[in-house]
Amino acid sequence: MAFWVQLTLLVAVLFPAYVESMVRHYNFTVVTKHTTKLCSSKPIVTMNGQFPGPTLYAREGDNVLVRVTNHVQYNITIHWHGVRQLRTGWADGPAYITQCPIQPGQNYLYNFTLTGQRGTLLWHAHISWQRATVHGAIVILPKKGVPYPFPKPDKEKIIILGDWWKADTEAVINQALQTGLAPNLSDAHIINGNPGPVSNCSSDHAYTLHVKSGTTYLLRIINTALNDELFFKIAGHNLTVVEVDASYTKPLSTDTVFLGPGQTTNVLLTADKGVGKYLIAVSPFMDTVVAVDNLTAIGFLRYKDTVPFSPLTLTPIPPINATSVTSTFSRSLRSLNSKRYPATVPLTVDHSLFFTVGVGIDPCSTCANGSKSVGAINNVSFIMPTTALLQAHYHNISGVFTTDFPATPPIPFNYTGNPPSNLQTNNGTKLYKLAYNSTVELIIQGNAIIAPESHPTHLHGFNFFEIARGVGNYDPQKDPKKYNLVDPVERNTISVPTAGWSAIRFRADNPGIWFFHCHLEVHTSWGLKMAFLVDNGKGPNESILPPPKDLPKC
Repeated sequence: MAFWVQLTLLVAVLFPAYVESMVRHYNFTVVTKHTTKLCSSKPIVTMNGQFPGPTLYAREGDNVLVRVTNHVQYNITIHWHGVRQLRTGWADGPAYITQCPIQPGQNYLYNFTLTGQRGTLLWHAHISWQRATVHGAIVILPKKGVPYPFPKPDKEKIIILGDWWKADTEAVINQALQTGLAPNLSDAHIINGNPGPVSNCSSDHAYTLHVKSGTTYLLRIINTALNDELFFKIAGHNLTVVEVDASYTKPLSTDTVFLGPGQTTNVLLTADKGVGKYLIAVSPFMDTVVAVDNLTAIGFLRYKDTVPFSPLTLTPIPPINATSVTSTFSRSLRSLNSKRYPATVPLTVDHSLFFTVGVGIDPCSTCANGSKSVGAINNVSFIMPTTALLQAHYHNISGVFTTDFPATPPIPFNYTGNPPSNLQTNNGTKLYKLAYNSTVELIIQGNAIIAPESHPTHLHGFNFFEIARGVGNYDPQKDPKKYNLVDPVERNTISVPTAGWSAIRFRADNPGIWFFHCHLEVHTSWGLKMAFLVDNGKGPNESILPPPKDLPKC
């Protein structure tokens, strides 16, 4: 036995390309750090004292072990956004869905394997609004010896976009939930933690991307903002999209990248312009009457040998309501669909679901106006349990949830037209049940109750294919004729158009309980969420693993 262990280690050292995977160990410690931005200081919750947090590096096939230790006053969980978590739902992270929170002074070991995935994802806190400052990048490199399916870049850079509040974000959402009103807007947008100079505070640092002429860079762009979809532009430079949400795409040349919260986009940037300084602009998108933080984050691309005080090359930013830009970008994305990376779109459908998503108004005797804003899917506003759903499912604990989530709206209406007279929602902890390996087509229909709005919607535990999108009401007779079943974009988060719809398909090949929700944190807080329960299949390889011994208790 000892001989074979020694031989395995020798092979790993001499021929690393033949070693399929390894175990990656990380220690993440949640701590408070005092931070000053926008000429205002406050303590923030961070991971390892860093903002943004540390990058998790691994390769496809690696087993990742992350011990998270909580040293702050708040409960915490960490979600590995976009990681499939095949049979390891206990490591997915959403509070009270797959685990109870890690309480102050406690720790938990997240244990998962990166099966069949490579590219850029993100990790973030998944409880209340802690995601505002507790987030970071996940970089999954291809297996050793496997090249990128695009020209190899000379260097790689991580660019994390976000939003910033001068106030404590926990106080912001708590006040909103108590009053029933919309939460206060963020005060700025940020690039790698920096807003750049703003009108009332010139001392803030700006992110600078240092480049060398003739060099090609892979930019791994991540939107971690709580509530804003964002545009990303670099003056004078085109970008080539090669991947979204850790799924390779056909190359797409563009001067503007559009990302909803939770989405990632890898682009190639070639430093082929004159030596100098170029503006990087990150601005919000909102094409409806909903208020939004309209401040543009500013950064700089700076060529090597640029002399001090060189003039800045500017770029026009898209209008805040540039629907055509977002639509063109989203519709142009296509899966690579190569022999090595095929687009495995389900061609038959076992479950045809129609979810209408939006906000409503419910009575609230303790709220400011006697009512409160709520989010709902098929008129069900989700009630968070006090026992984790996956724990209740695994141990057959009754009374925690039901499996009667409606497959279609209980009362059909003109979803993008005049709203119904009764805006009140139903409440419940309702799940939709799927057999293992069944196929799902889901129409996500935005509605105009209160106000139409784009909804960046995230499905845990799966990738899906967006086979079509459109504006207005989905037409079940005409719109299926538009389906792309050959090379649709593969994602884990999709921005459903304002007063429009998105059609997605996926295969339920991952047993467990998987959260489905709007990734605008305000809407998640209001109840715009639900979960799928995927049954075990046949045998242990199609069944969820037993819970770890250190799984946090509620």
